[in-house]
Amino acid sequence: MDGNEILLLGLGIQSPWKLMNQYLDTDKQPHELHLEVKAEQASKYACPECDQLCKAHDFQEKTWRHLNFFQHHCYIHTSVPRVKCPEHGVKLIDVPWARKGSAFTLLFEQAALTLVREMPVNAAARIIEITDKRLWRIVEHYVGQAIEQFDLSGLKVVGLDETASKRGHNYVTVFIDMEKREEPVLFVTPGKGKRTLQQFSAFLAAHKGEPEAVREAVCDMSPAFLKGIEETLPNAEVTVDWFHIVQTFTQALDAVRKQEGQIKPLPKHLRWGVLKRGDTDNLTTNQLKALAELLDQGLDTATAWRIKERLRWIRLAKTPRAARWRITRFIGYARELIGESTLLEPVRKALATLENHAERVVRRWTSTYTNARMEGLNSLFQAARARARGYRNNRTFMTMIYMIASPAGAVLKST
Repeated sequence: MDGNEILLLGLGIQSPWKLMNQYLDTDKQPHELHLEVKAEQASKYACPECDQLCKAHDFQEKTWRHLNFFQHHCYIHTSVPRVKCPEHGVKLIDVPWARKGSAFTLLFEQAALTLVREMPVNAAARIIEITDKRLWRIVEHYVGQAIEQFDLSGLKVVGLDETASKRGHNYVTVFIDMEKREEPVLFVTPGKGKRTLQQFSAFLAAHKGEPEAVREAVCDMSPAFLKGIEETLPNAEVTVDWFHIVQTFTQALDAVRKQEGQIKPLPKHLRWGVLKRGDTDNLTTNQLKALAELLDQGLDTATAWRIKERLRWIRLAKTPRAARWRITRFIGYARELIGESTLLEPVRKALATLENHAERVVRRWTSTYTNARMEGLNSLFQAARARARGYRNNRTFMTMIYMIASPAGAVLKST
C-alpha cells in the first residue's frame, strides 16, 4: 500500500475519487498539508436531487478543512463536477467527505462536536484553531437537524419558565416535557410572555403534537403566560408551583425591608436572617440575634416576616379542600396584621396574587408535577452561561440549552 492509498483510506475516499497530489506548505504556521483529489475521467455522477447518473457539465473548485495530519493543518481541494440532469438541470454533486455548504469535512465536524460536548465553544474553537463563529455554525447546523426530528405526539404535560440569556432584561423561555426524566427540553424561544406560547403551539403542531392534547401546564403566575396558555393550549389546566408562591412573598418581604431601612435603622445581619427559613439551622448566630431584635422592635419588616413564615402552614395541608380553607384563613390573618400600613403594600399585593391564583395553587395538591425540575435546569443553563463567560447572542445560548437538556444532545453523540 503506497502513501496515496494510506491517505485515501484515512479520508474514507473511494472510487471514482482519486488522490492526485499532496504537498506540505512549510511557509505557513502551523504547516499546512494540501491534498488534491480528483474524479476519474469519463465518470458519471449521481444527480443530488434524483440520483440519476449524469455526465459532468462543468466543475467548481472547492476546499475543505480536514482533521490535522499529525501537527499540520490539512486541506482537501477538488474540482467538484456539476451535472446536467434532464429533469433538474445543472446541479453541483454531493461529495462523500463533506455535507453541502460546509467548509469542513464530516470527520472534522464530528471531532469539533465531541469537544463542544465537553467544554465551552470558545475553548473548543481555540483547540481546533478556528473562530468561534465558524464552530457555532457547525453546532447550530446539527442541533437544528436534530430538532427537526423531534416527535411531540405524546406530549401531555408541559412546564415553562424564562431564564436570563445575558445581563439586563434579556430572556429566553424554555418549554419542557414534565413526564420525561431525561432530556426534557422541547422548545426554546427568545423573550417571555404570550408570544412564546404562540410560537410553542406552532412548533408543537409542526412536530406531530396536538396543542389540544396538552392537559396540564406548570408555570409561574405571569399574566402573559397564563393568557397565552388559555389561548393556545385550550384544554390545559394550570398548576402554579408552591415555589413561586414562596418566592412572591419572599420578594415582598425584601421590598418592605429595603423601604423600612431607608426610614429607620434595622438590625445588622438582618437581610438573610429574614430571607432564610426561620425553622432551620441555617441561620447564623448573628442572623438569629438580628431576627430576635427585629421582632422585639415590632417593625413592619417583622410583620412581613411573620406572614412569610406562616405560608408553611398552608403547605402542610393534607388535602386540596384543607389547602383551600387554609389559604382563605391565611389571607384573612395576614390582612389583619397588615392593617393600614403603607410600608406593607408589597405584602398586600402578594396576598392579592395568592387570592387570584388560589385554585391554580390548590392544583398542586392533586398534581404530581412541580417546578423544581425547571429551576434545576435553569441552574444548569446559568452555570453553562457563566462557564462560557456569556454567549454572543440569544441564538447561541438557545443552542447550548438544546445541547445540554434536549434529545438534540443525544443525537449529536451519534453524529
